[in-house]
Amino acid sequence: MSTTKDVEDSLEHKIRQREAAATNGQQYPLELRPIRNPHARPAGVIPNTPLSVATISFLLGITFALGFLTFVVGGFQRFWWSTYQFGFYMAAWAFFHWGEFAVTAGWNLEKCSVDSFLLENGSMYHIAHSSAIIEYLVTIAFAPSIKQYHYVTVIGNEFAAPSCQKSLLTEDFPGILLVIVGQTLRSTAMIHAATSFSHSVQFRKLETHTLVTSGVYGYSRHPSYAGFFYWALGTQLVLQNPLNFVFFAITLWKFFSERIGPEETALVQFFGQDYVDYRKRVGTGIPFIQ
Repeated sequence: MSTTKDVEDSLEHKIRQREAAATNGQQYPLELRPIRNPHARPAGVIPNTPLSVATISFLLGITFALGFLTFVVGGFQRFWWSTYQFGFYMAAWAFFHWGEFAVTAGWNLEKCSVDSFLLENGSMYHIAHSSAIIEYLVTIAFAPSIKQYHYVTVIGNEFAAPSCQKSLLTEDFPGILLVIVGQTLRSTAMIHAATSFSHSVQFRKLETHTLVTSGVYGYSRHPSYAGFFYWALGTQLVLQNPLNFVFFAITLWKFFSERIGPEETALVQFFGQDYVDYRKRVGTGIPFIQ
């Protein structure tokens, strides 16, 4: 029969083991660290712990559920801002960030950390999404008629309330379609590349790096970038934000054009003529970026 002292001694022993493991650069049981680089620390301020992951996943899940419910019912007339467009946008945003972590955890565990949520994705990222929300809310408050071009956002929702219901297949739906295609393309690219994928540009070849040219990589050299590009533009079509659609298009195009150059220089160093030949055969999938 265990005594209180035995329990306390056992607890102290476990604490000392964990402290020793952390000192020696081993995997810390209560902390997430990339396996291939146990000394690496996430760049953000969010604690890199299972509790943080659980909390973030819970909050993203709530955001997705509320957003998707708002979209399904066609919006809540009681709240002027609670439209099906805004609901879909919030659901898409929450699913994107959850999906980044989930795919990394499932197919690229060695690089998984709390940073994999991409919630601390730079100030410009947060400015862009804040700007999108502000444009939408200001417009819906003062000029709601501007947001009534349903053929830009979605064909409609057969599950919506009768007052909001529109027949499926009666209008085009480039906004939501672009979001779904972009999300699918990005997640598929991350899954197919597995351990060869990284959220940051790699300038040192690891043992796990392989040149992936099959699957979605047979149609785009950078399908994860192309997927995010179209996903982001799709969100602005859903919100019918003309200003932020242009802003997103220009900003993302500039970002990826500047990022792809150095990355491909590194890939040529990693894989030599094989990558040069691959680059000749397959484009990036982003307009005007070869």
